[in-house]
Amino acid sequence: MALLHASLSLSLSLQTTLPMFLNKTFSVRRRFSDFLGLYEKISAKHSLLGCIIPPPPQKSVVGMTKVKVGKEDSSSAEFVEKRRAALERYLQRVVAHPSLLQDPDVREFLERDELPRAVNTQALSGPGLLKMINRASDAVNKMTIKMNESDNWFESKLQEVENEEQLLRRLHAAVDSLVNHRKELCINTAVFSKIVAMLGSVEENSALSRALSQLAEVEDKMEQLHQQQAFSDFFILAELLADYVRLLGAVRCCFEQRMKVWQRLQEAQSTLQKKREAEAKLLWANKPEKLQQAKDDINEWESKVSQYERDFERVTCTVRKEVLRFEVRFVDVVYRCILVEMQHRTSLVQQNHIWTL
Repeated sequence: MALLHASLSLSLSLQTTLPMFLNKTFSVRRRFSDFLGLYEKISAKHSLLGCIIPPPPQKSVVGMTKVKVGKEDSSSAEFVEKRRAALERYLQRVVAHPSLLQDPDVREFLERDELPRAVNTQALSGPGLLKMINRASDAVNKMTIKMNESDNWFESKLQEVENEEQLLRRLHAAVDSLVNHRKELCINTAVFSKIVAMLGSVEENSALSRALSQLAEVEDKMEQLHQQQAFSDFFILAELLADYVRLLGAVRCCFEQRMKVWQRLQEAQSTLQKKREAEAKLLWANKPEKLQQAKDDINEWESKVSQYERDFERVTCTVRKEVLRFEVRFVDVVYRCILVEMQHRTSLVQQNHIWTL
């Protein structure tokens, strides 16, 4: 699967052997809003079941404005590449999920030539998505009936997820600071290299002139190395960490969805108990004309309680599987990320024949 930038839309090229797709190879064009629309559709259906829905990348108004007005500079090019890579990672996570891949909306997104224009996606981009997650978390925290967790596994896993999210946020902030430091260092090194080269060109002493010229060449290589390292830190570490901070928020959401289902079950059980008490009062007051309605109400709520119990068991099973699956993929991706970063740094040093601290 590949995503290629093309102005305000992306060219999506796919090749597959899965029998669910009509064609083995196909190419479609998608806008950023189409990706947000896809998230909205699959989230509305699968998050209620306890699935971890990969969140879409953040929306940058400033970066998108530069692209729309045709402003071409390094920051604009970096924004375009950042968005392309982020959307590719997002889509790869969606199609890697066994349940989401079977969703007709996902298959339509991948196969259909033209999609209806996605609307009302503003709240799903960037900070809006985080606000939605935080509002959902606040709603769970404000529940009138607090969940008495009978399974210690869920309590410990939720604590682990919250701790990991806090640690990753701090690590991402540190890596982001490192990337900015490397960019500044790259600019300063380039300026220093040019100044030294100018000094070498005007120096009358030939030996000192050669030494200055050689120093300028070394600093020029250093500038290229800092630039490559900043690019590597950004796309291999900073962007991946940002993705997983948002993913951990999605993991919290599946725990919170389970709590909501449990809350609904408790409220139904409470209502059923009240209906039974009302029936007992009617029997005691000898009001047979109202007994049938009371019995119908009890049957209705008994049916609801049974359904909510099945829902809670199903969501509990799904959340457990989703979290275990996420943990395996998380460890694998982070390990490969660190390995790639180390290999890339070693390669850069060997290519430039420079050792840096």
